[in-house]
Amino acid sequence: GILFNKGAGQHILKNPLVVNSIIEKAALRRTDVILEVGPGTGNLTVKMLEKVKKVIACEIDPRLVGELQKRVQGTCLANKLEIKVGDILKTDLPFFDACVANLPYQISSPFVFKLLLHRPFFRCAILMFQREFALRLVAKPGTKLYCRLSINTQLLARVDHLMKVGKNNFRPPPKVESSVVRIEPKNPPPPINFQEWDGLVRIAFVRKNKTLSAAFKSSAVEQLLDHNYRIHCSLHN
Repeated sequence: GILFNKGAGQHILKNPLVVNSIIEKAALRRTDVILEVGPGTGNLTVKMLEKVKKVIACEIDPRLVGELQKRVQGTCLANKLEIKVGDILKTDLPFFDACVANLPYQISSPFVFKLLLHRPFFRCAILMFQREFALRLVAKPGTKLYCRLSINTQLLARVDHLMKVGKNNFRPPPKVESSVVRIEPKNPPPPINFQEWDGLVRIAFVRKNKTLSAAFKSSAVEQLLDHNYRIHCSLHN
């Protein structure tokens, strides 16, 4: 009886075969604490609760929180579920071993980097994304989809495309096709300042058809570099 908010990315995964396949690929362990973002009505959540020590489900919509609570109320699974209500991008991530989620697609990029910069390290993340976003994550140098997202994700993690998921597996169906991706953070991470690195990549990819020489000669970039260099010199006397 719930009206789902498509604008907020509420597309509930309804096909149990896809749910089981995601859980199988996550290789969950009995001792695992799992982070789930956007649990919806709990189709994935309940299946995971049967296999792990604890699921921390983060949901922004109080109506769906109520549905999820009703679903496990009075069962042996209730004490294994912790629900956090709020915006995942504005809250600190808890400790977890793995992240398994059918994400609201509009938070895909900021959530991936929040995840990859999170400490302590987690084992892996199995995440549902819009197909094109997923293909950008795994794109190789020289291909059309290779971009800043590809470089930064692959710098910090190993990324694998696991499976395609058609739009009819959701209720209501989204307008786009979906894919499931596995992200495994590199531990230890590369010894770089990620903020500085991302600034460099941002300039390099600001116009894909420009040469690097032209990108770095633009007046805006020259002013930015000069400003940053002066700050660097003053900080280091």
